[in-house]
Formats: sequence, C-alpha cells, structure tokens
Amino acid sequence: MPEAAGSAVRALPRGDGEPPVTLPRDPAREAARRELSKQMYHENDPSWFQRALDALWEWVGKLFDAASSAAPGGTLGLIVIVVAVLAVLGALWWRLGTPRRRPTSAPVLFDDRPRSAAEHRATAEAHAAQGHWNQAVQERMRALVRALEERALLELHPGRTADEAAAEAGRALPAHTGRLHTAARNFDDVTYGGRTATEESYRRLTELDRDLERTSPRLASASAGSHNRSDTGGDARQGAAG
Repeated sequence: MPEAAGSAVRALPRGDGEPPVTLPRDPAREAARRELSKQMYHENDPSWFQRALDALWEWVGKLFDAASSAAPGGTLGLIVIVVAVLAVLGALWWRLGTPRRRPTSAPVLFDDRPRSAAEHRATAEAHAAQGHWNQAVQERMRALVRALEERALLELHPGRTADEAAAEAGRALPAHTGRLHTAARNFDDVTYGGRTATEESYRRLTELDRDLERTSPRLASASAGSHNRSDTGGDARQGAAG
C-alpha cells in the first residue's frame, strides 16, 4: 500500500548515524484499515446470504459430527437411525392420515331435512355399492338412530350427537351398549376425525342395525311391575301358610 510503503521507507536507518524514523503502531494500523476498506478490495466477497448459508452448513456439519460420534456405529449407525425414524413417521402418516383439528363440540347427527330410517338405509346401500364407505357408514348410523326413534326407544331430538344417541340407546338395549359406543366412535372418526372407513366397518354397523331391529327393549316399568307382582304373590302365599 502507498502509505505503508512510505512508512517503511521512512523507517529505514539514515546514513548520518541518526536513529531511524519510526511510524507509531496505531496510526499504521488505522492507515491499513482505511486502505483495505476500499470497494476495490471487496468486489468478489460473498453476499450476506452466502455467508449465512455457509455458517448454517458449518453448524449442521458440526451437529452431524457430534451425533455420529455419539451414535453406536458412527456415521453408518446414525444414518440407520434416521432412516428408521422416517419409516416410522411414514407408517403413522399412512395409517392415521393427515391430522385434523377436532371441533370443540361434536356437531349433530342429522341434518336439517328429516328422513326415515328406510331412506337412510337405502342411501347407505347406494354408497356402499359404489365403494363410498365414509358416506355409507354415516348414513347407516343415521338409519340406526332413526329406527330407534321410530320405535320410541329414543326421544326425537334434532340436536343429538352420535355419542349421545349411543348412550341413550344403551340404557334401553343394554346388551348392545359396547357395540353402540363403537358405532358412534366410528361415525365421529369418519365425519370429524379425518379417518377413512372400510367395508368391514360398514358391515359391522349394518349387522348391529339388523340386530337392534330384532331386539326387544328392557322396560324399567315392566320389570318393576313384575317385581311388585312377585312380592305380592309371595306375601299372599305366606299369609295362607300362616
């Protein structure tokens, strides 16, 4: 640099025996800094994005080196672990599907237009014939609940959810409580949980619907009346024996 070169020249010893002229360190450093700050020296410098990217890759490399040294088998062992984790995540995504946010409260079972159980069953069978198992499961569950309402085993309640219907029907048909709750859960998973129904789940729901049609409800008043008649007959027999 010109100034640095001039300083070096001035620092050479003189021929008359006088001590050499020296340039102080701080001014020399400042002169060099000013010289190197000129644009001509920085035309080929990397951009800020390139510098940030280089820093990121350097950090990733250090992280990978640290992980490979800690993993059993070194780098090969780390690669096997990463592949295994990715395989598990892929299997979960394939099995469960894309996660969806559930609503804070379960929507109602029926829409605004009331239909009979026979109409819901016919719609369900039409969807099943085309392989639309989600819609088939939904319509079959609606047919099941509507049939219980038509038999007066459930009160008409337009805002009822599938879970509420299963709980109420289980009290009148206790032998099918577990299957009713399973059917309601399948309906919720398909309708609001983003799950995909299968032919097997639809066949199970259809079988439950038919079994409920052939099942007589347990009436609390009838059982209580039978119990009272039994107690009355026992008292009468005891009085006659006395």
